[in-house]
Amino acid sequence: MRDTSKALADYKDIDPMYGTMEDVDVLIAELKKRDMKLMMDLVVNHTSDQHAWFQESRSSKTNPKRDWYIWKPAKYDASGNRQPPNNWAMLLGDGNSGWTWDDQTQEYYLALFTPEQPDLNWENPDVRDAVHDVMRFWLDKGCCGFRMDVINHISKHQDFSDAPVVVPDQKYQPGHMFYANGPRMHEYIGELHSKVLSKYDTITVGEMPFVEEDQEIIKSVGADAGELNMIFIFALVNIDNGDFRMALKEWSTPDVRRIISKWQTFMIENNGWNSVFWENHDNPRSVSRYTDDSDEYREFGCKLLAMMHTTLSGTPYIYQGQEIGMKNMPLSWDVSEYKDVEAQNYWKKILAMYPNDQKAHDDAKRVLQVKARDHARTPVQWNAGPNAGFSAEGVKPWMRILDDYKAWNAEIQTSNTDPNKLSVFQFWKRGLENRKKHKSVFIYGGFETVDGNNPDIFAYKRTSESDGSWLVVLNFTRKEVKWSVPSSVRVANWVADTYVAGKPEQPTSGTLTVRPFEGLLGQLQ
Repeated sequence: MRDTSKALADYKDIDPMYGTMEDVDVLIAELKKRDMKLMMDLVVNHTSDQHAWFQESRSSKTNPKRDWYIWKPAKYDASGNRQPPNNWAMLLGDGNSGWTWDDQTQEYYLALFTPEQPDLNWENPDVRDAVHDVMRFWLDKGCCGFRMDVINHISKHQDFSDAPVVVPDQKYQPGHMFYANGPRMHEYIGELHSKVLSKYDTITVGEMPFVEEDQEIIKSVGADAGELNMIFIFALVNIDNGDFRMALKEWSTPDVRRIISKWQTFMIENNGWNSVFWENHDNPRSVSRYTDDSDEYREFGCKLLAMMHTTLSGTPYIYQGQEIGMKNMPLSWDVSEYKDVEAQNYWKKILAMYPNDQKAHDDAKRVLQVKARDHARTPVQWNAGPNAGFSAEGVKPWMRILDDYKAWNAEIQTSNTDPNKLSVFQFWKRGLENRKKHKSVFIYGGFETVDGNNPDIFAYKRTSESDGSWLVVLNFTRKEVKWSVPSSVRVANWVADTYVAGKPEQPTSGTLTVRPFEGLLGQLQ
């Protein structure tokens, strides 16, 4: 499986590796008993090259499904060498072309992510009808909605022009301006809503990389847009991107404040809706990325992020392992431990460009340790037994278990009985309970930044008529910070603190000493 989460050979069946359709039916039924629902991942920008549709499409140029995918003849350079139709780079390996040559029919097909994942041709109404049929199949089965994978890539500019050269030493260039939020995207997503989603009680969230303009985003998630309930806005998970995703850039507390404040305020003022997330299968662990995963600060960093997560408006998405404090793979691990196609292609590119440059290799290893998608894909740590309880003893999981599994696992996190200390899991649980109890303020309430120029503290106020006003104070640094409570904010009492299980003992006015990665939640007068 080249991209470990996105190989789709049959939209209406379950890969035997993972179970059976009967297992899904049982899962949906058991979730319903617990007042829970199942949201499916809908990947319809591309399929697997093993899908029956593509097998037919590549069988001949005259096959009825030929134009279900995007095929183009080759170009030739001045020396007569065959070249792809344009210079678009592959998304999971920018040193490679986004086009793949097919020997059988002597044409290229577009496969923006990997050669094994050909892009569907949404210009063809038969493709759109087939996607609608897939959606109805799962909704009729009892699913409540969809997380829509790269749904803003479904409309491509049909002239397939070369992308501008922004990386001079690279043959293939980023082409997202020609396929992200393309000319018919809103039309196609609108069809998904009008023809399918509007007929059911559903929830939808779109994965939409490369779109940053607020007015473009509100076209998809506005209350009256008739498209999606929300999208994943990538501004925070892109905070340390350089010119590329696999690069590192310094960031600070004001950057977090700017991003969070912008989207909280914008959605409230424009009748839109946020998704709230710091982790997913395509991003590293949040405690390693935004705080400090050392033994000294790991617990506090996890709780700081949980406090922010549970006090912001929108729908929270908590990724597996995030609630028990799982962290990134260590820098000491060999590069061979990285299994993801993006990481492998990145490393191959570095070795090809700098074959004898040890510093470049060391820098690349650091990028992998901070940014690789593999960090989100290590097996979940259930207990201190063999393979962290993820698989039976003697069975080798697809990825190495993190070395800390005996100290950091679900069993320990859920069974803590120390009245003076909450585990990360218990802190999350309490935060979510408080969020539900005061939903008018934390889910639907107003948002206002407090002390907006502070270089170390991110503080904000949440307000509602029925639940009053609340203050959140977050120290995103490894140092103690002296923070003066603004005269405009009158704290009645502190309710939660990432450092203590019970009632915080911080003063309600004057100057506070906010410890490294400490978060405070207070109720205002």
